[in-house]
Amino acid sequence: MFGSSCYFFSTQRRSWDDGRRDCEKRGADLVIIDSRQEQAFLTGFSPAAWVGMTDREREGTWVWVDGTPVNRQSLLWAPGQPDDSLGGEDCGDLRTMTQFLGLNDVNCIVRLQWICEKSLTEL
Repeated sequence: MFGSSCYFFSTQRRSWDDGRRDCEKRGADLVIIDSRQEQAFLTGFSPAAWVGMTDREREGTWVWVDGTPVNRQSLLWAPGQPDDSLGGEDCGDLRTMTQFLGLNDVNCIVRLQWICEKSLTEL
């Protein structure tokens, strides 16, 4: 728990869409990171985990699963990210690696763990 949200950290690895479906089955959604404090809280549970951001609709325009824009300046991105490396990196994950810490863009079909979030106001 952090702030007014509860989180679920998966132990399985699935695609971004499969991770999101799992969150929805739990009455939640992929996490929306609202601040560097929340990002710091979430960092370290997994080397790489899906979060609820995508630029599928328009390349380079990152939005959260609720449709709000990602404030790229207020969050920590891994060095050089997002970079759409090799094209098709349209989903976001949170990385916790020694030389690669922060948000990252990756192909949505990669199998990663994921983080669900449910607001306590929704309980």
